[in-house]
Amino acid sequence: MTAEPASGGRRRRASELALFGGPPAFAEPLHVGSPNIGDRDRLMERIGGLLDRRWLTNEGPLVREFEEAVAAFLGVRHCVAMSSGTVALQIAIRAAGMIGETLVSPLTFVATVHALQWQGLTPRFCDVDPATHNLDPHRVEEMITPRTTGILGVHLWGRPCAIEALTAIAERRGLTLIFDAAHAFGCSHRGQMIGAFGRAEVLSFHATKFVNTFEGGAIVTNDDDLAERARLMRNHGFADYDEVSCVGTNGKMSEVAAAMGLTSLEARDRFYDDNRRNYDAYRAGLEGIGGVDLIAYDEDELCNRNYVVIEVDESASLARDDLQRLLWAENVLARRYFFPGCHRAEPYRSLFPRAGLELPETERLTGRLLALPTGTAMDAASIDVVTDLIRRAMAGGPQLSRRLQMARSAAADISTPGGG
Repeated sequence: MTAEPASGGRRRRASELALFGGPPAFAEPLHVGSPNIGDRDRLMERIGGLLDRRWLTNEGPLVREFEEAVAAFLGVRHCVAMSSGTVALQIAIRAAGMIGETLVSPLTFVATVHALQWQGLTPRFCDVDPATHNLDPHRVEEMITPRTTGILGVHLWGRPCAIEALTAIAERRGLTLIFDAAHAFGCSHRGQMIGAFGRAEVLSFHATKFVNTFEGGAIVTNDDDLAERARLMRNHGFADYDEVSCVGTNGKMSEVAAAMGLTSLEARDRFYDDNRRNYDAYRAGLEGIGGVDLIAYDEDELCNRNYVVIEVDESASLARDDLQRLLWAENVLARRYFFPGCHRAEPYRSLFPRAGLELPETERLTGRLLALPTGTAMDAASIDVVTDLIRRAMAGGPQLSRRLQMARSAAADISTPGGG
């Protein structure tokens, strides 16, 4: 089922916007991450089979099949499926033997940094390249100290990090390099699938990802020893029925999650096509809007295009946050990914209160980025309405800004004790 514009696609004047009393453009909310759903009948068939087998968890046949399918698709030796991407990242960090300080991007979902902190490491926030939104290798090199032991790169939006540059730095300086590839399943770099770089890469199969397992994740690697340790750690450290060989936790993927993962994998060509169609529709609809730039993907690489992200820069007639407020009123739940940056979330803003001074590009981007709804729940007609809303909002920018400021002032007066 795709989103239906409540207005029937009719163009509306700025005065008719929902924030100023008009009806919302969409009757139901459009989310940035609406789950992709594969073949329901095939999913139910798999669920029926696992119920018949009464094998619901503990490395069942569907989990093993899913691991084999992911490894084959990515061209890696090992896929170790997990209950979530966050747990997978925590176990990857521990299985890689990472300690001390690790350089990491602050422009990411906070789970990336939490995984380091949870494992007792110290995250050091390194600024990003303004063009790629990924770690800037030059800043990485500058920030390495005797305490630095690792680099955690993030393939933001599914666009690969500067893999060769980071690999060269890690090898030259004796650092452990792993990648958070939560956004990048199904994406390639120089013709090779993301998943085989660094000591290991970590995938997310959360419900909002390109391929999902309801909730889940995985470590993918060509490092045999790391994979073996990760398998032990995800199952409490059990090497056999009565033998615990290391400290572990419960990170296992369930059979029903693997059933969804296999079904989702089978539908990936449709997901690629739908996301490409949506991206192209957004590109056409946003063309020529001053101050609004759609992030670009490399046309020569395979890319899931699971994220449609715009930068609203200083030349735009309406600020990013005002545009978001207008869209939310229309039931277009655009997100400020990743606002305000991990360095401004707790506990990091208390631990590193001056971190922002070293992160000018991150600080700038967190005030400009806005992710728009995409995925199989969207269609060209809905995207046409969304882009028209953005176009009209920007066309009426100065007047809308004044009205929004007046509305904010009135709200502040009402909330002030003794106010009208």
